[in-house]
Amino acid sequence: MEIRIGIANSRELGFDSNETADAVKQTITAALDSGATFVTLTDSKGATYVIPTAGIAFVEVGTDQSRRVGFVA
Repeated sequence: MEIRIGIANSRELGFDSNETADAVKQTITAALDSGATFVTLTDSKGATYVIPTAGIAFVEVGTDQSRRVGFVA
C-alpha cells in the first residue's frame, strides 16, 4: 500500500508499506494523540522513516488492493 506524508516547510514523503491501512492509521493517530515527538514507519524494503509529528501536514494512506493488470471493459 502506498503512503504519502506531507511535511510542513519541507516536502512530501512517499513510500510503499507492507502494513495494512488500519495499522498505519493507528500508528500515526496514536503518536499524534499521545503528543509523541516522532512517529516511525517502515517501508516494504525495510527502510525506516522517523517523522517529526509537529511537521505532519497531511497523511494519505492508499488502499490494500493491488493494481489490476489488463483491460477493463
